[in-house]
Amino acid sequence: MAEGLMTAPRIFFYVQHLLGIGHIARASRIANALVRDSFDVTVVTGGLPVPGFPGEGVKTFALPAVVASNAGFSGLADADGRPAGEEFLAARRQLLLDAFHAARPDVVIIEAFPFGRRQMRFELLPLLQAIEEAEPRPKLLSSVRDILQENRKAGRDAETVALVKDHFDAVLVHGDPGFIRLEDTFPLTPEIADRLRYTGLVTPPPAPEPTETFDIIASAGGGAVGAELIGAAKEAAALLSGDLRWLLISGPNLPEADFARLSRDAAPNVTLVRFRKDFPSLLRGATVSISQAGYNTVGDLLRTECRPILIPFVAGGETEQTVRAERLQALGLADILPEQGLTSAHVKEAVEKALAAPRQGPVSLDLDGAEKTAAIIRSMIAESLA
Repeated sequence: MAEGLMTAPRIFFYVQHLLGIGHIARASRIANALVRDSFDVTVVTGGLPVPGFPGEGVKTFALPAVVASNAGFSGLADADGRPAGEEFLAARRQLLLDAFHAARPDVVIIEAFPFGRRQMRFELLPLLQAIEEAEPRPKLLSSVRDILQENRKAGRDAETVALVKDHFDAVLVHGDPGFIRLEDTFPLTPEIADRLRYTGLVTPPPAPEPTETFDIIASAGGGAVGAELIGAAKEAAALLSGDLRWLLISGPNLPEADFARLSRDAAPNVTLVRFRKDFPSLLRGATVSISQAGYNTVGDLLRTECRPILIPFVAGGETEQTVRAERLQALGLADILPEQGLTSAHVKEAVEKALAAPRQGPVSLDLDGAEKTAAIIRSMIAESLA
């Protein structure tokens, strides 16, 4: 561990996003905080490029992209949508191992695994082996959000625990234990309690004042599955006062045909875009937000006084967003609409209720997770040198 630490400690940060942009966005915020704390950071990405991520000052290494071939995340496809074959995956695995050996990191962070991303075992298990064989061996950390997917198959949790015990020095849980604890969605947490480090929620700093203001913002995250949400919001806008200004953000991955369809016949008070880099700032100026309940979107919302209407993503048996939305609703911090059977009438009624509600004040949750992650890692390095 001592070698290289006279200069900046080297971080090798693996992140694989398969459908939306949530994983790469959170990892990028952490990577940026590490750079600000004088770490030398290389982020290894395995999904499609996302504009603006990982961010300035962060070295990147892009593996040939794979994406989820279905909403249940059970298969992998290449960037052109073709099933990822053995030859393709073997070449990718070798590129990852070569990048690890070239980086000679002091710390390796693997995002989601082994709590998720089982599809990536073809390259991550060999990476774990390479880490164990490295001399000196780098610290190995798992970086996970606060709420995990539930209803996993029998034996999966025990397999995860075994991997953590055998290979990982710590599990960075990016949440506030006062809001939700890992054991609430991962029953075997007591077996790895000694490895857990709660960082707080990874959110951006408070955004600047918006350069443009909208009353209601509807956003679909990465956008691959957001056409229904945006479509219902567009129709609801036509049912409400024309004085309300609406911004609909479809997401960068929404198919072109869907975007073109949504663009047609939009009311004059409705603006439709694919992406807004100043999204957090726009939320600060809005009264109501309509969105899915992903980690990063909720983090942006918690930095504002905007009233959230959350539509949790449930396709493929996903439970994580529902758990998050229900916790926020219980705290009086959000309203919920169902994804399945969503109609413009549902959206209209929810917006009317939200517009009538008082503005939210600051929340009491720990929102400084990126900076605290950097501090935890620096402390771990110091302990290993003591």
